This record gives sequence, C-alpha cells and structure tokens, in this order.
Amino acid sequence: MALRKIVEQGEDCLTKVCRPVTAFNSRLHQLLDDMAETLSEANGAGLAAPQVGVLRRVCLVLDEDAEEFLELVNPEILSQSGEQTGLEGCLSVPGKWGIVTRPNVVRVRAQDRYGDWFEAEGEGLTARAFCHEIEHLDGHMYTEHIDRFLTEEELETYLEEEEE
Repeated sequence: MALRKIVEQGEDCLTKVCRPVTAFNSRLHQLLDDMAETLSEANGAGLAAPQVGVLRRVCLVLDEDAEEFLELVNPEILSQSGEQTGLEGCLSVPGKWGIVTRPNVVRVRAQDRYGDWFEAEGEGLTARAFCHEIEHLDGHMYTEHIDRFLTEEELETYLEEEEE
C-alpha cells in the first residue's frame, strides 16, 4: 500500500466524468488499498479516484455504523429520501467548509473489488458521503452547492452550536 497525493480544486481530473471499471484485477485492488490508506491518513469521510488523479468510477465511503470504509466500484444511487443540511468539506478543497443540503437516507448499488454487485444504505454522514463521492465521479464538487465558504468565525460558531 502507498499514500497517494490528493489533488486539489483547479486540477482538470476533478472536472471530468470517470470511466466505468471493467477489469477487476490487481491494479484495481492496489488502487483501493492505496485509497484506503490515503483516506485514513487524511482522516476523511470519503475519497473518490479522481481525487488521486485516476479517472475511474471508484470511491470509498466511511460507513459510520460499521466504522469501516465501503469500497464502491461503478456506484449508482438507487434511492434517496429525507433531507439534511449541514457542514461539508472536501479533501480536495483543504481548510474550506460550506453548508450543503443533501438527502438524509441514500441507497446505492455498486460492485466490490471482485466485480460482485451489492447494495448499501446509509443515513446522516454516510448518506452525505455517498452523494459527495459519487458526484466526484461525474466531475462535480460540493462547492457547486454552496453559496460561499464559511469564515473561521462562522465555522467556530457552527461547531459550537452543533455540540450543544
């Protein structure tokens, strides 16, 4: 396993639509392992392949309930319900935060590292991460959903209010 460099906003690879994965081989397994190590090191909730410069439909999402990363290959959103509005950031936009409204419950269908299809459902942070990471695979970022970035003071106030 190896740490990969996380590309930042402004890089072309973050605005491109990713190609589906067709080969479920050692190269894919290495990518998934490297992404897991990179995500753990960065302490994030999710990571998409274009964020490490790879234009393939692959992402990892933190499953809050299981406290582990779900590997999603060729993911698609099957259903979404409810609504949550909250703080969102991105490893490709370090140190910046905005308020984004997302579905509260999201069900996805994806393949695992061996090509087997499965479904997963998440709510709260996991649902938010499903939407956020799958958007990356289509060349979009959370910054398209915000009016503006929060200032340091606004961020501190928001976090204090969330604790109460």
